[in-house]
Amino acid sequence: MNRNFQEAADAIAAATCIVSVEKMPDGGCGEIRIVTGNKAYIESMELPSSGVELMKREFVPNSLYTEYLDRDLNFEDFCYRSAVQKKCLHSYAHPDRFDVWFNMTFMPLWPDEGNLCYCMYSMEINTEADSERLSNVSGDIAAAVLSTAIRLRESVDFKTAMKDVVRDIRELCEAEYCGILLVDNEHETCEVLGEDFIEGSKLRPKDHYLETEFYAIASTWKDTISGSSCLIAKNENDLSVVAERNPVWYRSLRIAGVRTIALFPLKARNEHLGYMWATNFQADRAQRIKEILELTTFVLGSETGSYLMLNQLRDLSSRDMLTGVMNRNEMNSYVDMLAELPEGGNSSVGVIFTDLNGLKRINDVQGHEAGDRLLQNAARSLREVFDTRTVFRAGGDEFVVILTDVSPEEVEAKAQALAAAAGHYPEVSFAIGYSVEADSRDVRSALAEADERMYEDKKRHHARRG
Repeated sequence: MNRNFQEAADAIAAATCIVSVEKMPDGGCGEIRIVTGNKAYIESMELPSSGVELMKREFVPNSLYTEYLDRDLNFEDFCYRSAVQKKCLHSYAHPDRFDVWFNMTFMPLWPDEGNLCYCMYSMEINTEADSERLSNVSGDIAAAVLSTAIRLRESVDFKTAMKDVVRDIRELCEAEYCGILLVDNEHETCEVLGEDFIEGSKLRPKDHYLETEFYAIASTWKDTISGSSCLIAKNENDLSVVAERNPVWYRSLRIAGVRTIALFPLKARNEHLGYMWATNFQADRAQRIKEILELTTFVLGSETGSYLMLNQLRDLSSRDMLTGVMNRNEMNSYVDMLAELPEGGNSSVGVIFTDLNGLKRINDVQGHEAGDRLLQNAARSLREVFDTRTVFRAGGDEFVVILTDVSPEEVEAKAQALAAAAGHYPEVSFAIGYSVEADSRDVRSALAEADERMYEDKKRHHARRG
């Protein structure tokens, strides 16, 4: 039998191997072994291409596939469906463990040998994605993803459009839930970009979990996917792999009521942005969901990457680089926006004007590096009390806070809290003035009055110092 297998593999020009799949008594998947391979396949293992790294390079016939790479549920699923269910299959994927794309074809072989079933697996390796291969899906999936790309490109509100896209993808997957989570590894934070539930779902929005430091769980997903292109757990056997690799996340999935899950990394230009996933779908739809999310994440990764890059550029242009708060140009734009709001229904506006005491003396005596540290600590004290986007560096040692829909009592309490927060940092103290106007269009009047009161507080500070 092996001689016939070898002849079959050698008859194919592309890298090809024969895979045996053990069919368990309950119909499940047992051991998967690489029985033999043609010359091109063996060379691909012993002399791998750039971007491909295996656990061992020596090819030994009839070896468990896990001797060469970590266990991969997607690969096992394809082998099982081809060898046991006798299906002809095709996949075009970019496993996270490799910096290449794999174009794979699986062909069932006959006859079986007892509980051992066989398939032929051929592959070619591409260093760049082939758009024609990616688009080789059913018409309704291709149309839905095309609609997604057009909707995001034409929308002026990316986040709102993304919520609509996620709803459409969930409906296409026929899943109970679908969501996109952005992961910021630098700041160890997560942000829900969009999510949608089937009507009547008892699953909770991800914001509920983000309040409990969800980043600690999301940061483990890369290892749980274990170098594959995605993670699809469609039954208890697959979930047992999740339980083995990531018991903490597995418990949280169970508590949340998740029975099946498809989790896909979201990338742009090889930069990891986050994840897209669907939960509680029918197991027999797993392959269709894989095709949907595989193509969707490829498109959404590019669009999301562009959105985040523009936001980053916009953020860089609006922030003071030394202190991290908003700069004067951003303050002027915000003031203009408030002043030009249409009449009717406008909220109140409160302004807190501050001047950092002692900056000139620190610069003169200790040098500008010490002065910069003082400014940075001053900004930190402001961020203890206020959202960063409400704090502006108006000048060298002047910071302005602009708040909307606030009462005079609330602004006074905030000013007192700032004075207390300043005490958390060495040599940081502020001269503070504040003012509140009932109509946010009168923001410039509030600025002027707060500035005047700040200078009065500054005079009192100098008087106390003698």
